[in-house]
Amino acid sequence: MNLPNQLTVARLFITLGFVAVLSLEAPYKYTIALVLFIVASITDYLDGKIARERNLITNFGKLMDPLADKVLVAAAFVMLCAAGHFPAWALVVILTREFLVTGLRLVASSQGAVLAADALGKWKTITQMVTAIYLFLFLATQESLLQAAAPLFESSHIVGTILISLTLLSTVISGWNYVWNNRKLIEWDA
Repeated sequence: MNLPNQLTVARLFITLGFVAVLSLEAPYKYTIALVLFIVASITDYLDGKIARERNLITNFGKLMDPLADKVLVAAAFVMLCAAGHFPAWALVVILTREFLVTGLRLVASSQGAVLAADALGKWKTITQMVTAIYLFLFLATQESLLQAAAPLFESSHIVGTILISLTLLSTVISGWNYVWNNRKLIEWDA
C-alpha cells in the first residue's frame, strides 16, 4: 500500500479516535477532538498532494479517499449535533448528499468505472472541514485550557450560522452537480 493510501486509512483510524474522545466525559475532550480532526484533515490534503506529485493515484485511493472524507465529516457533524451545536436537519441534508454520491459511485463501480471526486466536491469537503474546525474550536474555548481565546468567539453564533449556511450550499450544489454529471449511470426507465 503506497503512502497516500496509508494516509487515507490512517484518517479512518484517527476518526475512530476522534469519536471515542468525544464519547467520553473527559477534561479537554473538545480540545483533543479538535486536534485529532485537524490532523485527520491534514492527511486529506497530504494524501492527494503526494498521490498527484508522485503519480501514485490508484483506484483504491479514488474510492477510499472521498469515503474517508465522508466518514470524518459525517462523524464530526453527528458529534456536533449530539452536543447541540449543529442542527439535525442540516445533518440530514449532508448525509443525504453523501449517501447519494456514494450510491452513484457503487453503481459506477458495478459498471467497471471509478468516479473520482470533482472540484466542487473538494470545495464542499473544505467548507465542511472549516465549519467543523470552527465549531470545535468554539467548544474547545469553553474548556479551561483554551478559555483565554473565548472572547474571540463573542460573535460565534453569527459566524457559525454563516459557515453552516456555506457548508449546506456547497453540499447541495456539489451533490446536484455530481448527480447531473453522472446521470447516465441511472436508468430512469427501469
